[in-house]
Amino acid sequence: MDSSYPTLLVGAIITLVFLSAFFSGSETGMVAINRYRLRHLSRQGHRAARRVEKMLQRPDRLLGVILIGNNFVNNAAATLATLLGLYWFGELGTALAPVVITIIMLIFSEITPKTYAALNPERIAFPASLVLKPLHVIFTPLIWLVNGIGNGLLKLLGVNTQKPQSDHLSPEELRTVVNEAGGLIPEAHQRMLLSILDLEKATVEDIMIPRNEMVGIDIEDDVNEILETLRSSQHTRLPVYSGDPGNMVGVLHLRKMARLLLREEVKKADILQHTVEPYYVPEGTPLHQQLINFQTVKRRIGVVVDEYGDVLGLITLEDILEEIVGEFTTDLAASSADIHPQEDGSLVIDGTAHLRDINKALNWDLPTDGPKTLNGLILEYLEDIPDSNTSLRIGDYLLEILQVKDNMVKAVRARHISMFRE
Repeated sequence: MDSSYPTLLVGAIITLVFLSAFFSGSETGMVAINRYRLRHLSRQGHRAARRVEKMLQRPDRLLGVILIGNNFVNNAAATLATLLGLYWFGELGTALAPVVITIIMLIFSEITPKTYAALNPERIAFPASLVLKPLHVIFTPLIWLVNGIGNGLLKLLGVNTQKPQSDHLSPEELRTVVNEAGGLIPEAHQRMLLSILDLEKATVEDIMIPRNEMVGIDIEDDVNEILETLRSSQHTRLPVYSGDPGNMVGVLHLRKMARLLLREEVKKADILQHTVEPYYVPEGTPLHQQLINFQTVKRRIGVVVDEYGDVLGLITLEDILEEIVGEFTTDLAASSADIHPQEDGSLVIDGTAHLRDINKALNWDLPTDGPKTLNGLILEYLEDIPDSNTSLRIGDYLLEILQVKDNMVKAVRARHISMFRE
């Protein structure tokens, strides 16, 4: 036998090992590539990204090309390794060849290229697509045959191979993507994006101004008193009602009243003339939907009503936007009028404070799926109006009632149980 025979076999085996590494790396690179970055690059005109994206639209055909090529290469390498073993060691070589070629294939054609491709999918997938695309044309008849048999078996198992693949993310999955973006997205932007996702978890009554805290104009008051309210108001829009906030007349924009306030005499009719019809918002409306509703109706303030039409409070566009951008301070507990830190580490909290505001300010986790205020939470938990100095524990929080007035819990001393752990 020609002396060059083993040299040719070794050369062919090495070539086949590299080809096997190419197919193995291509498979991992194609599967591991970031679909969203790929789509972005494709829309930016990146030719290789567009080619890979098109190939991934039919993963069965792509895998068919790769696996057909890989199996041909691996089987050829195993056959040539057996021939080489037989030439060098006789019958013993035929037993050793499968072991040796398997180890070589695992190291150089499987583990190494696949690990590299998993870490650098774009470096592998983009150039590999230049080779896989013409191979797809060459292997088309065989791919149809193999995929046809494989898809038929999957149908027998109840798998719908024609079902379109969806790359859409759920809100929770999108939240994970934003959280793991790291330095790619500034921290402030991350917080805003997460706050936008949280809008669907909250409703208008979670952030509305309660009816008993509304600042408005009672049209039945004296004109001078009304004018004083207008001049001293810190708000640009005020609700106008007759006798009681439940009898809502409309909403007054103070910009429209600027010229009237310069007159020597202003009548109630002038005020009513500049009052627009109130925009009512049903309770339970999610914040993300209400944000769209405000944009649709071109309004910035709404009157929240229950199923019976009774006024519950006010919701403004600024309230919703604040949920997104957050407070303009880094020390929410210190700046909140409802939360008062004490020297012993405890917090004295107003009973009317909203639970969501408390949670955001202190990074707590008080339940918000029921009552909206701390007073409501305590009354629901105790199922009675408590006396002062009553203590209770809700979750990880110890609450001591300091003041009860007018059937309401006015002040509470709150501590997290971690304060008592060593």
